[in-house]
Amino acid sequence: MNAGLEIVWFDSLGAKSSCIAINIDGDECILIDPGAAAMQPSYPLPRQEKIVLRRKAVHRIRSVARRCSTIIITHYHYDHHILLSDKNLENENIYAGKKLYIKDPNKYINYSQWRRSRLFLEQILNSQNLRLNDFYVKPWQKRFPDPVDNLKYIHERNYGDYMVRRRELLLKGKQWFRKLVDYWKRNPWIKDNIVLPGNTRIFLGDGRKLRVGKTYIEIYPPWFHGIEYDKTGWVTPIYIVNKGYKIFYTSDLMGPIIEDYAYHIHDLSLDIVVVDGPPTYLYPYMFNKINLNRAIDNMIKIIDSKPEIIIYDHHLLRDANWRKHVRKVIDYARSNEVALVTAAEAIGEKPLIDKILEQTHSSNQNHRN
Repeated sequence: MNAGLEIVWFDSLGAKSSCIAINIDGDECILIDPGAAAMQPSYPLPRQEKIVLRRKAVHRIRSVARRCSTIIITHYHYDHHILLSDKNLENENIYAGKKLYIKDPNKYINYSQWRRSRLFLEQILNSQNLRLNDFYVKPWQKRFPDPVDNLKYIHERNYGDYMVRRRELLLKGKQWFRKLVDYWKRNPWIKDNIVLPGNTRIFLGDGRKLRVGKTYIEIYPPWFHGIEYDKTGWVTPIYIVNKGYKIFYTSDLMGPIIEDYAYHIHDLSLDIVVVDGPPTYLYPYMFNKINLNRAIDNMIKIIDSKPEIIIYDHHLLRDANWRKHVRKVIDYARSNEVALVTAAEAIGEKPLIDKILEQTHSSNQNHRN
């Protein structure tokens, strides 16, 4: 398959990341979500090795960024964007001279990412001896529709005994959303289309459609980062048509968990789906069985659309037992002759977590013998 999709870094390679590049005609390329974070404490490697892998990921991202003219950032978690203050960039401004399409920092964003977005932009502006305050404007939007109101299929699922609890959570989520809306209305916004010296331009990406050469890119309006009213906020998935191939990059949908998102992905009749799996490393304490089953059923729905390949990675590959948790998905893809692989497998490697388990098993066997 010559779709121009390049795996830059993912969790299956040993550091938290979901970074791809789209190579188009000539030397042009588009970099999506240039970020990397060290694995969580439960990941079975010494802390220093996690730091080394994260450094390796940043160096790889930095190398690819040099040849890309366009960078898209879907949200402000540090496994999806790098701050210029990161010592592993070695004082290199990977955003200089680029067209940046960033998650709108003014709306459909939670408190944490609101602050992170401003830190990110502040560092870029400071590198040009500019101040963020000079790019503040008054909010230009007054009404903010509740995104759950536009979801259909989530209301058709039978959650059994969980229905009462689910209604309580949705009510609390609606209250949380209303408080966020008030926050967006009361605070200064950052303007769109910031032009900086050296041909750097910064656009608010949500809902934009653009062309880079012959490549069509649609940055989606915000989708929830996980469940309905997920406190981690929103992300902007990306639809790409490149060299005749239709590609969908989910960013962080955590499964996807929300049925409407899976149905939409199914209906696009894609060739390639780059999808983040459920965070089973948090199961069952911070990620419950109900939402795991939703994520599994939704992946089966996506498989039913028969894409040529599904890259199934991120979140999921932080868990030593990931295959066990999503066995139904793996088996269903195989029986339907759909290639479902991790990012590591897509480039001919074995996921690092699998290698670690094999080494641990071999060591235990030798110890017993």
